[in-house]
Amino acid sequence: MKDFFYGIRDLFVDVLFAPFDALRALELESWFSANIFSWLFMLIGFVAFVYWMLQLKKYNDNGEEDKSISSHSFL
Repeated sequence: MKDFFYGIRDLFVDVLFAPFDALRALELESWFSANIFSWLFMLIGFVAFVYWMLQLKKYNDNGEEDKSISSHSFL
């Protein structure tokens, strides 16, 4: 049973965490290269934000929403 858990440890440490070890080693050489995934995710988030705002503006300019100010009927 002990070998099973050592096998799981070896799988994670030697195989699945290898890309993170490579990024950690790369950080010593170039900070920008090591953080390329962070930059990529920030770019994707920014593009998604701009797209969402443009869609909201298009919906707002369409004039379909009822913007009359009124309370709920129970007030």
